[in-house]
Amino acid sequence: MVTLTLLNLFTVGAGVAVVHLTPRSALEPEPPSVAARAIVRVAGTSVTPPDPAAPMPGSGLATELLGLVAGRAGGINAVVVDVESRRTLFEQRARVAAVPASTTKVITSTAALAALGPDRRLTTKVVKGAGGIVLVGGGDPTLTTRPSPGYPMSASLPDLAKRTATALKAAGTTRVRVGYDASLYQGSRTAVGWKPNYIPDGEVAPVTALMVDEGRTAPGERSRVADPPGAAVQAFVGLLRRNGISATAGGRTQAAPNAAQLAAVQSPPVSALVERLMTDSDNDLAEAMVRHVAIERNRPPTFAGAAQAVQEVLARLGAAEGVRLADGSGLSTSNRITPMALARVISIAASGKRPELRAMITGLPVAGFSGTLAGRYTTVALQGAGMVRAKTGTLANVNTLAGITNDEDGRVLAFAFMAGNTNSEVLDQLASTVASCGCR
Repeated sequence: MVTLTLLNLFTVGAGVAVVHLTPRSALEPEPPSVAARAIVRVAGTSVTPPDPAAPMPGSGLATELLGLVAGRAGGINAVVVDVESRRTLFEQRARVAAVPASTTKVITSTAALAALGPDRRLTTKVVKGAGGIVLVGGGDPTLTTRPSPGYPMSASLPDLAKRTATALKAAGTTRVRVGYDASLYQGSRTAVGWKPNYIPDGEVAPVTALMVDEGRTAPGERSRVADPPGAAVQAFVGLLRRNGISATAGGRTQAAPNAAQLAAVQSPPVSALVERLMTDSDNDLAEAMVRHVAIERNRPPTFAGAAQAVQEVLARLGAAEGVRLADGSGLSTSNRITPMALARVISIAASGKRPELRAMITGLPVAGFSGTLAGRYTTVALQGAGMVRAKTGTLANVNTLAGITNDEDGRVLAFAFMAGNTNSEVLDQLASTVASCGCR
């Protein structure tokens, strides 16, 4: 007799959850894990539209949740909303704004998908300039020095250098000076409410339109360089030399609008960038996305301009109430969002009525398995493993969690839990209660 055991739960690409199973001898019995019990429900949690025929939870859900949040030190702002009907099933200070931490990325990602569309790509290019060539940043923080960028295929600086060298040689040029243009973004490179140690500790790079490997000192390192554009041009010069061009690094400049293009590389589509920033809680990508929203909306590509542009996009979605941003990543302690605003945005994206927003949902980490939730929901007591998809948020004295799950009856529910001085396990218990409740 052969049974099946979980080997690798799923791969989320274009919104599809694929379960991989492997045979296992019945002579080696093993109690089913939380993950195995959740396996049949994980796909429907994230990628199928709500089923209006599924039973609506009754008052029992609110009763169970109230028992978990009552009397918590620091308090918990919370809401659970039925995605299909938008009916509020549970709320506690749901319209009171709190510091959202990285659940801000729910807002950032939704605004980027709505404003830019899922298929937009970010272009880094090299153009002719006065007395040389210019490396022009297109606001793509995933531009990489890795020779094999992986999947989704990031734009490759080695590829850009090779193409540029080919174009230069075809024109009879083997010696060149390389300037750089990072003028696509403006204003401060750090946001109000960021701690001084965020950049040296590797939480985020200075926000610029030109960087490689997210401004890291080397691919995979946490530490960041102080001047990402300068580091990018130095790396590019080195790669040109490997391709037979005698190159020297110049300084900051601004390419002419009609400058002849020599070569270009493009990022993965915005849908893939959003999935990455949501799953990994990528601060650099989040800041890039809101800058591009600002550019799309003809607002200044600054922190303030991006916040204004995001607000405008949310207003068009009917979801602007309860959102006030100071950055796109959620690192700023000046951000304020209500649980109701988060649940509303998640409900819009999960409803199936706005397919261009799908990547925000498919990018949500899966409890116990992926991204920032991979190490959580690991105890038997937490029934949400494999069923809850949610964005985490953590700052000093701040824990937040916002996402979706199917309940026991298959109803798709959106939730947002925001707490001060409360550990993340309490929020996981709340989400697990929503997932496991067949409450009447």
